[in-house]
Amino acid sequence: MIIITIHDVAKKAGVSIATVSRVINNNYPVKPETKEKIYKAINELGYVPNETARSLILKSSSTIGIIVPGITNLFFPTIVEEINRVLMNYGYTMSLYSTEGNSDVEKRVIASIISNNMGGIIAIDPSIENLDNGYFHEVSKKIPMIIINANTDRDDCNFISYDEEVGTKEAFQYLANLGHTKISFLRGDRSLSYDLKERIYKDFLKEGKLEFENIVNVGMGNSIEVIENTENICEELLKNQNLGTAVFACNDLMAVGVVNACTKLNLRVPQHLSVIGFDNTLLSNINHPRITTVDLKMKTIGHDSAMQIIEMIKRKSKKFDKKIYETRLVIRDSCVKAN
Repeated sequence: MIIITIHDVAKKAGVSIATVSRVINNNYPVKPETKEKIYKAINELGYVPNETARSLILKSSSTIGIIVPGITNLFFPTIVEEINRVLMNYGYTMSLYSTEGNSDVEKRVIASIISNNMGGIIAIDPSIENLDNGYFHEVSKKIPMIIINANTDRDDCNFISYDEEVGTKEAFQYLANLGHTKISFLRGDRSLSYDLKERIYKDFLKEGKLEFENIVNVGMGNSIEVIENTENICEELLKNQNLGTAVFACNDLMAVGVVNACTKLNLRVPQHLSVIGFDNTLLSNINHPRITTVDLKMKTIGHDSAMQIIEMIKRKSKKFDKKIYETRLVIRDSCVKAN
């Protein structure tokens, strides 16, 4: 049996081996006419790229399925962009899926990833339902998988977690040190992250550090629409003076919505209302005023999750592990001492 190699394809197409590799891996731009020559040579020679051959043998490909609840919250694209950069450097590609936080859609997406023999899965902030019912635990037995989410006491999957508990406490303590005892809490619909933050808010209430309880649900928290939803809800609350002296928003999108509501009513942030966001996305730094927020080291988490999934695939690892990353309060311009 004659084995056709990448050298043969390069020779027949009249190009370098590096150019053939770029076309096969689709990781660098190549002129359309050059691509056509290479594809023609591949077809005529019957060349099977090594990675494809490996995939047929191992029943898995070098594509990684990335699952997010939404793509308009910059938190997720920031992580995904770093994952993609690392994967490409190591000859892997990714397929991105958005579930809108729907647990049934999440299951259908994962079933598709498995049926297409992808090499692994990275799920960012997956649904509570599928974590609680053991679904992800079962999936982890079938395919290399990493879950990126807030830190919990779970240990039944591979987790890369950001310590939102510490970050949330630091944010509330910062507001308390500024003299704020009337703090509203803004969250979205069902999410492990929002639930964890709400628990800490209630702990501050129980400890007597706050004299004002106001939990506001602004709906789907990971879509761009949450800015307008938050703006409309907070506008009405501000008219009735029902937001207190400060607002803790569970992500930067909501925080921007609060600032917009103040602007509509000719109120100034932070002079009339202090605002803290969460995630430290680009949005928090380009807004006016720049928003104080909690940094979750998104790029580091993206990089390390990509490296870990590659290692798991290579080692065919089924061992469950957890890595927890510290958070950092980023103080900007949206908070001042309470009046």
